[in-house]
Amino acid sequence: MSATDTPADAIVRVVAAIPRGRVTSYGAVAARAGLPGRARLVGRVLGETEHDLPWQRVLRSDGRIALPPRSAAFREQVRRLRAEGVTVSAGRVDLRRFGWDGGDLDAVLWAVPGPRV
Repeated sequence: MSATDTPADAIVRVVAAIPRGRVTSYGAVAARAGLPGRARLVGRVLGETEHDLPWQRVLRSDGRIALPPRSAAFREQVRRLRAEGVTVSAGRVDLRRFGWDGGDLDAVLWAVPGPRV
């Protein structure tokens, strides 16, 4: 998080960087945004933001969808994830298969090219 960012700005930037077909947890978003331990804040920001974000890519730390099962929002999240090629089974995503580790966060967030090998 830069000195001029609000916590919400940092969260929005990290969520926007999650690649299509990948997922991560609320806690991982918070940590990458420089807000370790603030997973609930991530949920609140996603619920309140007016930004068009890939909110469907953020899950509980065990890969489960956090929304109430059988709710319209739950069904929408499943639909969006499946449209990206993510397998959802019983409201859960296999984080080993679809999890995003953030890679080189500077490169993801600031489009800084990595070293060439």
